[in-house]
Amino acid sequence: MSEKHEWRHIFTLLKLAEMGAHRRTAKISTEYLAGKLGASQQTASRYLIELDNGGLIKRTITPEGCLIKITDVGVRELKKLHSTLRFLIEAEYPPSITLEGLVFTGLGEGSYYIAKEQYRKQFIERLGFEPYPGTLNLKLTTDYDVKTRSELEAYPAVEIEGFKNETRTFGPVKCYPATIENKVKGAVILALRSHYDASVIEIIAPFFLRKHLKLKDGHKVKVEVLTLP
Repeated sequence: MSEKHEWRHIFTLLKLAEMGAHRRTAKISTEYLAGKLGASQQTASRYLIELDNGGLIKRTITPEGCLIKITDVGVRELKKLHSTLRFLIEAEYPPSITLEGLVFTGLGEGSYYIAKEQYRKQFIERLGFEPYPGTLNLKLTTDYDVKTRSELEAYPAVEIEGFKNETRTFGPVKCYPATIENKVKGAVILALRSHYDASVIEIIAPFFLRKHLKLKDGHKVKVEVLTLP
């Protein structure tokens, strides 16, 4: 659904389609449409003018009434709505989950691991960005968030392969694309061997998040984790 078309336009299109205006030119009075929308006649008239100006309907005023036909552009918007709803209802996983936690200072291991070249190359290739060498640590404070974090492990992830060097083995990492504070694209990372339990999440991003988002210990941060198709 195009962001430029507000919910009221889509809802009005839906009601017009219920009256057949997506298949044929329909004679529809603003009074009748207002009843369908649960709005005033003045509001219904304004919505029709906005749809007409936006190219979503073709409206012709005649002495007998208002003739309305949803244009190809309007039909495409309805099809996008249909596809979105079908995906949401039929998808095995929700399209996203939201976690909220408090910033805390971690053990400092994040920068050590993220900076490893074998990891760094895979982050760039598979996540599409080079992470700042360090993680933002969030402590989940509610049972809901801890439970949701645990459910996340069942969702498909971007897999970062482990590797060995002369002295030790570095395990695989699961990554989940995420948006931090509705501003920065990054990823939640789950190491298969971690010093933290399910009440903690670690986040990587192209920026030093503490500075970029002006965060300090104790600040509450909201993270929207996107599930993979």
